[in-house]
Amino acid sequence: MAAPKKGRRPSPGSQGYPGRALAVILIALVALTGGMFLSGNTTPRLGIDLAGGVSITLTAKNNQGGAVTKSNMNTAVDIINRRVNGLGVSEAEVQTQGSKNIIVNIPKGTNADQAEQQVGTTAQLAFRQVLTAANGDPKAAGTPTPSASPTGTPTGSPSSTPSGKASSTPTGKASSTPTTTATGTGTPQGRAVTDALKSNVNKAPTPTPTATPSAPATTPSTGTADVSIPADLQAKLDKLDCTDPKQRTAAGEGAKATDKVVACGQQDKTWIKYALGPTLIDGKRVSGASANFDSQQGNGWVVNLNFDSKGASQFTKVTGDLASQSAPNNQFAIDLDGNVVSAPSVSYALTGGSAQISGSFTQKSAEDLANVLKYGSLPLAFNISDKTTVSAALGGEQLRGGLIAGAVGLALVVLYMLAYYRGLSMVAVASLLVSAALTYTIMCLLGEAIGFALNLPAVCGAIVAIGITADSFIVFFERIRDELREGRSLQPAVARGWPRARRTILVSDFVSFLAAAVLFVVTVGKVQGFAFTLGLTTVLDVVVVFLFTKPLMTILARRPFFARGHKWSGLDPKALGVKAPLRRSVRHNRPATETKEA
Repeated sequence: MAAPKKGRRPSPGSQGYPGRALAVILIALVALTGGMFLSGNTTPRLGIDLAGGVSITLTAKNNQGGAVTKSNMNTAVDIINRRVNGLGVSEAEVQTQGSKNIIVNIPKGTNADQAEQQVGTTAQLAFRQVLTAANGDPKAAGTPTPSASPTGTPTGSPSSTPSGKASSTPTGKASSTPTTTATGTGTPQGRAVTDALKSNVNKAPTPTPTATPSAPATTPSTGTADVSIPADLQAKLDKLDCTDPKQRTAAGEGAKATDKVVACGQQDKTWIKYALGPTLIDGKRVSGASANFDSQQGNGWVVNLNFDSKGASQFTKVTGDLASQSAPNNQFAIDLDGNVVSAPSVSYALTGGSAQISGSFTQKSAEDLANVLKYGSLPLAFNISDKTTVSAALGGEQLRGGLIAGAVGLALVVLYMLAYYRGLSMVAVASLLVSAALTYTIMCLLGEAIGFALNLPAVCGAIVAIGITADSFIVFFERIRDELREGRSLQPAVARGWPRARRTILVSDFVSFLAAAVLFVVTVGKVQGFAFTLGLTTVLDVVVVFLFTKPLMTILARRPFFARGHKWSGLDPKALGVKAPLRRSVRHNRPATETKEA
């Protein structure tokens, strides 16, 4: 007789070790609850329709030749929406009103001042040649001198990294590199550098030493840029007072990319005014921007810029042309909304298509600037014509109505489960409570982590999820009942019914999650809140069924109340119409007897 085969060791949550799966979900629930209380976020962040907030009205005006058209307004709405929503779940609303206005509704709990800066910032980034520079503070005596000048002669040989970005060897750097801090717009900004592009902070048209870059370089080409300064431009430069915020703002208003302009920048709390040539590289050629902490060079928080293919070729050509110029015409200014972030000099033509803005950034200011640059320039300029606080009075009524609807729906589900499944309904109710606890704690934590705001459609998504979760329990229970009707006892019925129920539950939840994902991608505003909540609760349904409902059912199947089919257990054999177990009949074949003849 062959020995029975040894089965594989059961995994946690299987028929053998259901307690382990219950321990996993209990630990997760305790960890999430602890994180919720430690962070102080004990309630979900509410959307503007439930908690009120701030409403900002932006009025469009022509910007660098861009006309106020329907197409430009729609583009602006899309960019502003991405800026204020980030991951798309903070529930800020952006919509047009009339032909020239955009309404931005920001829910309570969002930094309204920060959002106000981002929604109205045009972020017109341009790279222009420096024609001349002078002291921007008429009260200061004399001509400004650089706060620091590079000293020492680099000895490193050119080398390149695989990414094409210039890299310097320890011996190929100057002993001192000046830094720039531009605060003309009220936001910490800084100098733009690459390893082959070091800012020498030419505040006056007097040449200063520059560090020789240790980067791939090409032979400097002959400069062909027009560095002449028209009389009217010189007159504007002479009159410009960079200490006056109104003059700084008005300096570049209405300027086109082909115009020569005046602008202001700040270095070590000293204002410098510039006469700049036409745009050499448009900021739209920036393909990406990210905030990173530069620990290797010691620059602190920086914003890295990457150019597209066209911008990279322009970058190479521009740096080659400027390299042959004398100071300050070998500098190009990084002009952000009329403010010179930096004016680095160029010694060689650079073949890489990347740059870096660094300076006195904090993490928040670096991320804000990268966010604005990454999502692009607005096609129009905007004035904030109105800013009002939205009351939450109506939202409170909506929230109460939504909570009442959810409570009624949950009560109806529980009553149905009690009437139809009796004892098994306790398993379903316990699973619903675990799912609700996980959903609540995650929503509280997501409010701080990604700006998730619970609005009325999101509440509706959570109510719909009650039915989806209950449906999973029903599928599992019915599979167990089917196995019992075939004459099996409860423990084998649970073991055999689970694989079939599992497939059905996974397919059903996958379809629900796919619908939520598509809805989240193709919609905007409040509907995204419904889609996000529906997708989250669908994922949690799978987690709860696998790690709580099934293991709990496995444990209860060993209890006499359920195993013996008590009439209040929901597994009564008579009520289910259980068939009598099949019994094998043994047939005894008697040998035929032969008739003997006398």
